[in-house]
Amino acid sequence: MALVEATTERIVEAEPERVYDALADYAGTRGRLLPGQFSEYEVREGGKGAGTVVHWKLQATSKRVRDCLFDVTAPTPGQLVETDRNSTLVTTWTVTPAGEGRSKVVTATTWQGASGVGGFFERTFAPKGLGRIYDAVLASLAVEVEQK
Repeated sequence: MALVEATTERIVEAEPERVYDALADYAGTRGRLLPGQFSEYEVREGGKGAGTVVHWKLQATSKRVRDCLFDVTAPTPGQLVETDRNSTLVTTWTVTPAGEGRSKVVTATTWQGASGVGGFFERTFAPKGLGRIYDAVLASLAVEVEQK
């Protein structure tokens, strides 16, 4: 099994603290950012940053649905890490300054991929598909934090 990684980034016209706070607000903002590939979104513990436990289903393809239950940590300032209890999936969100009133947001998702032919296709196509999904999340985030 090989490590598969999908990374997406975006410059957002908002201060890093504002962007981070929106991402860390699992009880409010975060659920509004998710495109149609996400369903059954539910905060099970906490709701703000580290210590949150959040559930959703992610339909990555027409046939592939992941049932995810994430533990959220905040190992460094400006960073949130979502670790799935049900798989090897880990998503790291990093917010850094990108000039005055701007932020760079990077989301990096990794997991242990399948082996064999299926693994080849997963390593080839899954990062692009997941990148498109998280690009939509980042676009929604930009709309959320830039308009206020």
